[in-house]
Amino acid sequence: MIESDKSVVVLDAKGLRALAHPVRVQLVDLLRKHGPSTATRLAERLGVNSGTASYHLRRLGAAGFVEEDAERGNARERWWRSVHRVTRLTGEELAEREPEAVLAYMQSIAALYNLRTQQAVNEMPTMPKEWRNVLDLSSYALRLTPEEGRRLREELGEVIGRYRRDEPGAQAPEDAERVSLITQVLPEPA
Repeated sequence: MIESDKSVVVLDAKGLRALAHPVRVQLVDLLRKHGPSTATRLAERLGVNSGTASYHLRRLGAAGFVEEDAERGNARERWWRSVHRVTRLTGEELAEREPEAVLAYMQSIAALYNLRTQQAVNEMPTMPKEWRNVLDLSSYALRLTPEEGRRLREELGEVIGRYRRDEPGAQAPEDAERVSLITQVLPEPA
């Protein structure tokens, strides 16, 4: 794992292999979204047993994605927290050296995004009207060059960067709610 700053991790081969499992991707996501937790609580949220969650948390810990939260817990309860806020997968050489791991990681991310989308759609009937009007599932067909695609991704990142990050303990206006924004630039080569 190579860190570009304390809150961002850029995946190397070891980190990629550690995250190339759907349960691990979801565990890191939950810890980032909700803050420190125990294996038992995380297991309940994921619908797995606590032994499975503990195993995957230890693997994530060995790879440097999570760490034990020494300020919480006791001899019976072990608390975990995410080490980084953002994970980046970059570099063509990694994809060429570890194609199966990259594919497994990307499939885990796609499954997580699909799950988030389905949960939001399922919650629509009980969602406050003002938030139902925010929910958007749009698809745009564009014809871009690879350079234009990279530029679009960067510009979207700049726009998103102007808004408040959802971090445990962060201050926000009273009427602010958690929003998941999922961007996908999906090439469709002929």
